[in-house]
Amino acid sequence: MAALTHSKTENRKRRLPLYPALILTVILTQIPFVITLIISMFHWNIIYSKETHFTWFSNFKVVAQDATMRAALINSITLTTAVVLISTLFGLGLALLLDRKFRGRSIVRTLLITPFLITPVASALLWKHIIFNPLYGILDGFITQIYKAFGGNHVINADFVSNQPLVAIAVPMIWQWTPFMMLIILAGLQSQSPEILEAAAVDGAGTWQLFSKMTFPHLRQYIQLSIILGTIYIVQSMDFVFTITQGGPGTDSTIIPYQIYLTMFRKYEYGEAAAAGVIVVFITIALSTLALRFTKDILESDK
Repeated sequence: MAALTHSKTENRKRRLPLYPALILTVILTQIPFVITLIISMFHWNIIYSKETHFTWFSNFKVVAQDATMRAALINSITLTTAVVLISTLFGLGLALLLDRKFRGRSIVRTLLITPFLITPVASALLWKHIIFNPLYGILDGFITQIYKAFGGNHVINADFVSNQPLVAIAVPMIWQWTPFMMLIILAGLQSQSPEILEAAAVDGAGTWQLFSKMTFPHLRQYIQLSIILGTIYIVQSMDFVFTITQGGPGTDSTIIPYQIYLTMFRKYEYGEAAAAGVIVVFITIALSTLALRFTKDILESDK
């Protein structure tokens, strides 16, 4: 009994240096969330601050009944799911390529990482004006040249941002987030023992067998990490929406973070904005959980 008590005392002493970091984490993350949750239960418009009063969960009801918020919710889920899954698949493919030795690999790796190093607003401006612009954009110019190559005489001025606003947001987001997924998965590939792969190859395992039975299961935790981090960051990102479409046309490309911005700084409804922010937190948890479970089922089915 004395030995057990001594062991517990030693464990507490070992954990003691971690307590300041734990306390700081709670202060920086949990306390702001609790404050946001409290604000979400108040009817609080800064213009009519004297009319502020406690309303329990009525703000959540207002947000749920708002057609614009519902459209933003659907767009947020669609956009986040598409960007995370496609970026992960592209990241996996690029990581497999970079894991091989070839001349100039370091240069190629640097070039592939570059999109993630560009600030989101700069990336959005680049895609909006240089690529998607219907008058002088690269995309329309490329389509026009193909059209002329097949005998056409007209100049293509397709307004891609207006016609496909959600796709116009998803494409540059995928372009920017693919390097992030690639780096995480590449770290997993480089942590795999080459001796085990060489031994399996000597025993007659083919390339596909090595990947599906050994490499892919080994990458499970890295793929899951990239999915959960990507979901957390992408679901709350509004840079591309604000810069490229500003939520339009109509509500075709609006998302929850952008609607929170409008509710907070255009309508000045602090309570409704806080309620929508709490909803974003639960959406992030739900999407991350579903993504992890989906990934787990796929990887376990290959065993």
